[in-house]
Amino acid sequence: MTAHLTTIARARRGFGRVLALALTAVLAACVISPGTAEAAGERIVTLGANLSAAQRSEMLSLFKVKEGEVPILSVTNAEEREYLTGVVPSQQIGTRAISSVFVRVKDDGSGIKVQTKNITYVTERTYANALVTAGISGADIYAAAPFPVSGTAALTGVFKAFEEVTGEDIPEEAKRIATEELVETSEIGEQVGDPAAIAELVRLAKEEVVRRGLDDPVAIRAVVVEIAIRLDIELTDTQIDSLVELLIMIGSLDLDLDTIQKQLKDFQDSIGLTDEQARGIWKAISDFFVGIWRAIFG
Repeated sequence: MTAHLTTIARARRGFGRVLALALTAVLAACVISPGTAEAAGERIVTLGANLSAAQRSEMLSLFKVKEGEVPILSVTNAEEREYLTGVVPSQQIGTRAISSVFVRVKDDGSGIKVQTKNITYVTERTYANALVTAGISGADIYAAAPFPVSGTAALTGVFKAFEEVTGEDIPEEAKRIATEELVETSEIGEQVGDPAAIAELVRLAKEEVVRRGLDDPVAIRAVVVEIAIRLDIELTDTQIDSLVELLIMIGSLDLDLDTIQKQLKDFQDSIGLTDEQARGIWKAISDFFVGIWRAIFG
């Protein structure tokens, strides 16, 4: 709570600019891009390059597809390392590509749906959060492995599959930031013992950063602290700092608030927040910013 209160004095220098930007921000991204709409209904699979023949068959059976029935791409360990190196320890990435992914593109407005099997480190909602950050929308995704794996590398398979089936390139910066989001959310979720709550915190904070066009670390820290209080999550200063750095990067991607909310709507109630509680979170944050405005301008 101390961090929440002490942000007010430091915020005087930056909030005028931040709030002005929030008032003039124009977000132009669409929920379903032309490439996604054209590819609606198409299915594609990416398989880890180091699967054995038996494991490959197991994954295809799990995804309910057959050889020659859908495009099947191979993802190598080198491709996985492209986005994970420097983000997770090398030993966690490993030397083999095992994680596999099934993707079905859709344009029915139902957003992103994620299912997993044998993924031990990354939750379904964390995958969905990261995918929206990368600009992916309208997809059913099944990330799996023939035995337990962390699941951090599966995101690379989704990137590759989505680009192939839609014919659209995902910007490299978006891929990098989405990967960092996936890893950071998973790591802090494991540290606090509640991955779902941390994923919800990141989603709510991401929405507020995008809603207000925030790029000031003090303002973003205030948002993180307020949401953590409302969700009854205890975070260390180090964890808060890490989330602030992540949210600054996410804010640089010019994401669309409406897209985020529509794509993640299936995950909004999964930790049991009622509509009234959700409104309470936003009112508290809004009241905080109003107080800052009055402190600056009287």
